[in-house]
Amino acid sequence: MSDGGPRRGLLGRRSECAALDRLTADAREGRSRVLVLRGEAGVGKSALVEYLLGRAAGCRVARAVGVESEMEMAFAGLHQLCAPLLGHLDNLPGPQRDALCVAFGLSAGNPPDRFLVGLAVLSLLADAAEEQPLVCVVDDAQWLDRVSAQTLAFVGRRLLAERLALVIAVRGPIPDLSPGPDEDQLVGLPELVITGLRDEDARALLESAVPGRLDERVRDRIVAETRGNPLALLELPRGRTAAELAGGFVRPDARPLAGRIEQSFLRRIGTLPASTRRLLLVAAAEPVGDVPLLRRVAERLGIEIGAVVAAEAVGLIELGARVRFHHPLVRSAAYRAAHPQDRQEVHRALAEATDPGSDPDRRAWHRAHAAVEPDEAVAAELERSADRAQARGGVAAAAAFLRRATELTPDPAGRGARAVAAARAAFEAGAPDAALDLLAAAEIAPLDELRRGWLARIRAQIVFARRRGGDALPLLLDAAHQLERLDGGQAREAYLEAIGAAVFAGRLSGRSGVREVAEAARAAPPGPRPPRLADALLDGLAIRYTDGYVAGAAPLERALRGFRRDAERNQDDVMRWLWLTWLVAGDLWDDRTWHELAAHAVHRAREAGALNFLPLALSYRAAVHVHAGEFDIASTLIEESAAITRLTGNAPLGYAPLLLAAWRGDAEAVALIQAQAREASGWGEGRAVGLGDYLVAVLCNGLGRYEDALAGAQRACEHEDLGVFGFALVELVEAGARAGAPEAAAAALRLLEERAVASGTDWALGVLAVSRALLADGEAADALYREAVERLERCRVAVHLARTHLVYGEWLRREDRRGDAREQLRVAHEMLRGFGAEAFAERARRELVATGATVSRGAVAARGVLTAQEAQIARLAGDGKTNPEIGAELFISPRTVEWHLHKIFTKLAVDSRGKLRGALTGT
Repeated sequence: MSDGGPRRGLLGRRSECAALDRLTADAREGRSRVLVLRGEAGVGKSALVEYLLGRAAGCRVARAVGVESEMEMAFAGLHQLCAPLLGHLDNLPGPQRDALCVAFGLSAGNPPDRFLVGLAVLSLLADAAEEQPLVCVVDDAQWLDRVSAQTLAFVGRRLLAERLALVIAVRGPIPDLSPGPDEDQLVGLPELVITGLRDEDARALLESAVPGRLDERVRDRIVAETRGNPLALLELPRGRTAAELAGGFVRPDARPLAGRIEQSFLRRIGTLPASTRRLLLVAAAEPVGDVPLLRRVAERLGIEIGAVVAAEAVGLIELGARVRFHHPLVRSAAYRAAHPQDRQEVHRALAEATDPGSDPDRRAWHRAHAAVEPDEAVAAELERSADRAQARGGVAAAAAFLRRATELTPDPAGRGARAVAAARAAFEAGAPDAALDLLAAAEIAPLDELRRGWLARIRAQIVFARRRGGDALPLLLDAAHQLERLDGGQAREAYLEAIGAAVFAGRLSGRSGVREVAEAARAAPPGPRPPRLADALLDGLAIRYTDGYVAGAAPLERALRGFRRDAERNQDDVMRWLWLTWLVAGDLWDDRTWHELAAHAVHRAREAGALNFLPLALSYRAAVHVHAGEFDIASTLIEESAAITRLTGNAPLGYAPLLLAAWRGDAEAVALIQAQAREASGWGEGRAVGLGDYLVAVLCNGLGRYEDALAGAQRACEHEDLGVFGFALVELVEAGARAGAPEAAAAALRLLEERAVASGTDWALGVLAVSRALLADGEAADALYREAVERLERCRVAVHLARTHLVYGEWLRREDRRGDAREQLRVAHEMLRGFGAEAFAERARRELVATGATVSRGAVAARGVLTAQEAQIARLAGDGKTNPEIGAELFISPRTVEWHLHKIFTKLAVDSRGKLRGALTGT
């Protein structure tokens, strides 16, 4: 039912109705439209929704309505929307179909990633829209369960070229979606803010609701006080005389408008017979609108179902195929008007009437609301509901069930144990504040030592997740110490996390540096047998930071080999520890592992739809492509990573964009790099400071600003940052050799020799050879340059190979071997220009000109013609992937892929997929 009825509810809404008409017209023509109708309670959103549905002739309609008491039920809103479309499930790719079935409880399986569920919903809606234009409407979205709201936001941001309209009506701003504070998931989607009516329309609506003549001054006061809110204009005058309306309508301490409207409904409910009020309470406490269930409960409570007639007569509720309240505020008013004892009795009856086999979770939730004191049986039932929610991927729902189970647990020790479990679930659900509150409650309980260790570790993980600085380090160490005697596996994981925290804290770690953490880890009891991948990584890092780089190289290489070998079998471990293993691979100049770990992580994250993890994997993969000289691919991945972080609301990842800017030679990037380093130092992430200095050295070496490069490299080498220090040594040697600082260069070379020989990879020995050559003369230098070229040609690090050709050519020119110099410099120039390494390419061009060579600018390929996403789609299509395969990989629908391909063909002037690869490479 619309706010105030379909006709009156649309008074003064011509522009809003026109916007909805355009929306449905676009959807019919294959242009997806998303619109959030946002406004306060009673402003007319529901009336506009009804108007939209009335104009959806020829379209299929899917509809969901958020219900406040359903907010803890994972995927409840989403299931309501998608249930009529489940006939299209078989058309989805296998992983998507399986994820959606598990999420909706249609089958058992591992908890699906919520973004894979989002992709599945996108595919389901897009497939249904292929058959017939589809209009999806979600009303009262402020009451959606958290994961449903997140999924709808994900889908809304990925729609483009489907015959589909998605309209979401929400009371704004959305309150917390539980547990703990959360952002409005719908922010950023196209919005239509619904405000109160203009005075002229508001006066007309008010006069239609008030019998007899209304004093103009009274009328104008009501219009002003209601701010043109249609429901307030219709409801507030009910049962009041003109005299009452004229005086004291709004007291200084008046509540917000929604509260005043609800008070109007409360007064109307108060006039109803007791049996009718009780039946309204049952309907309000039962969120699904199940009429047979309402009848069963009414019979249990001795209420005649005919009691609903009085509520229907005054327009509060309808009993049809489903129970439907006139407005969400009627539901809340009916529930609030009841005595707490009556509410408990109704929830108890609802629990008894709910089938424990088909709907155990709602039964448990009703039992929880019926409980008047701690009850272990109810708490245990809630715990089982939490397990089921977790299995469906509803982590937020699991946290809510566990939180209520904690409150209802009579035994203090059991209550503390459940509080720890609830805190872990809340943290995993992205609600760290709620997790900390639960941990505080657990701390005062008589926990056993093991759970105190778990508690300490969760608290430390929350601190580390918020800021990758040194704050978490002592907490992780404390957790590891507590767990040593109780759970060796968790203790070792906590030590590994502590080493990681110390690595990121770097030079800002304070008293507990990474060496102290490593010593503690080596002194700890042994872990599980056989050792896990994490155990091998911990052992290698502990040796690395106690006995030095040389001693740690071999055990770390064995650990990396294990991760590489077991990538498919131990996918969760590979993804979980990527943030450390990838840094270790770079520190060892192990380009094969660097490449394979990043490639596997991206593939696995795409396959699983793990959008929380995918941005990090894409960032690391982009860095691999930068070192490989594939700047366009790196740029595409960086853009995709940024788009996903915007989509998920996670913090952006700055390393890969800055690395690309440094290698491209953007002089203005120096200020940006330094600004980000300062920001990171503010929260104690010292590794970012060293990384920033290294990137400044790369950039300034490319620009020929060798003194600035030397200063940056020296600052970077003041601390032995994992995955930074060795690279910075290479930059320091070149900058020192060029800036007239041979002593500094020689000192850096000695450190580099020790590390590169211990690593033993072609990449390590290649950069060592070119660094030695920079400080050598005559035949020795020539031989070292040739060795460097030979070794680096066997690696996936083309930018370092190109730089080797560059410095070799520069040396040859100074040796007056112009012909040989031109050969090396031309190779360097073509490679560097092809990559887009403009500063280094300009260095090569200047040297070439100095040899007397003519340098042509050549043709520019497809770079800059396509957007980042178009370039990625073009490359995948050129590789032979189908539209559904591309869509699954990029989290868009096949129809959107096709839409992009039409644009790509036009931009590149090709007429088939077979010609895409040549157009992209300029061949």
